[in-house]
Amino acid sequence: MLKAMTFRFGRVSLFVAVGFLTACAPLQTAKRAAPNPAATIEEIFVATPRSLSATGQAFGEQRPRGMNFFKADISIPPTHETGKVEWPGETPDAATDFVVADTHVLRDQSQMLRAVRKARAGGETLVFVHGYNNTLSDGMYRMAQIRADFDITMPTVLFSWLSAGDPRGYAYDRDSVLFSRDDFVEMLDGLTSAPGERVFLLAHSMGSHLVMESLRQAALRGDTDILSRISGVVLMSPDIDPDLFRRQAEAIGPLPQPFLIFTSRQDRALSIAGFITGRKQRLGLVDGPDKVKGLNVKVVDFTALADGEGYNHFVPVTSPAAVRVLRGMINHAGERASAFGDYMVLETQPVLSE
Repeated sequence: MLKAMTFRFGRVSLFVAVGFLTACAPLQTAKRAAPNPAATIEEIFVATPRSLSATGQAFGEQRPRGMNFFKADISIPPTHETGKVEWPGETPDAATDFVVADTHVLRDQSQMLRAVRKARAGGETLVFVHGYNNTLSDGMYRMAQIRADFDITMPTVLFSWLSAGDPRGYAYDRDSVLFSRDDFVEMLDGLTSAPGERVFLLAHSMGSHLVMESLRQAALRGDTDILSRISGVVLMSPDIDPDLFRRQAEAIGPLPQPFLIFTSRQDRALSIAGFITGRKQRLGLVDGPDKVKGLNVKVVDFTALADGEGYNHFVPVTSPAAVRVLRGMINHAGERASAFGDYMVLETQPVLSE
């Protein structure tokens, strides 16, 4: 009897967890609109195995093979607020909404590489990997928001892996991460194939698992060129079991530097993920340096800067206070890790009146 009650409780709890995630399911789709002279344009490159005609949810669909590449100009409205993605309603308006100003399909990876090299003054490219429950539209707009809020000038490439874009697709997404490793490593190899070329990896949530698995795969096959040309790694709210992360890091060997993990102890999405994966704490919830001791990893705790946006699952880029503090730290550090301790708990800072 007790066993049956425990089973029923566990099943009900799982349904509640899925319902909780469903409540924050992204349903919006990127839309085009006439340009607005006061808007700013953020240029992003996209590498994805998704069909370019499918910018929304893909839960239950067969995974396609092969990669597609394109360039998108995302219009940021003059009314944009730091940390926000101003999604359009039924009628998109570039004066108030994020909209797609232009897109240009690229024939293959070689054409994308030529376009990236033409767009950059130096040899560095930022590569962003989105997380669980993301559509192509989500990834594009988030990448544009990060570029705008952090004044990023280097070219950026969004790697949009085959997330179902549906809260019911947690297991589907974890399989999609493994499915995408080869394509991601091949893209990194292309972006770092010329002398002096380097990439900085920025990953969120389950996208962090893709980054770690891909670096592990490169290390195991002896591809030291890729590993030596990574100028830094930031994992934001990583949805990885800490024990698994240690095994991945040990297989990779010396990690690219700087290597930063951004956490928030109030991340409710990761709390649910931990429940789904066996009540194990996720890496993005660690509250001290012990879980990454000896790995040459720096942990930055953003808990105090959380404002409840997105269930505190993307605090470093969605909280205006976090964006302000992080920008100041990056500027002070000269875009290196010297301003970050091995384990830092950030605190709110007063906003100076102008």
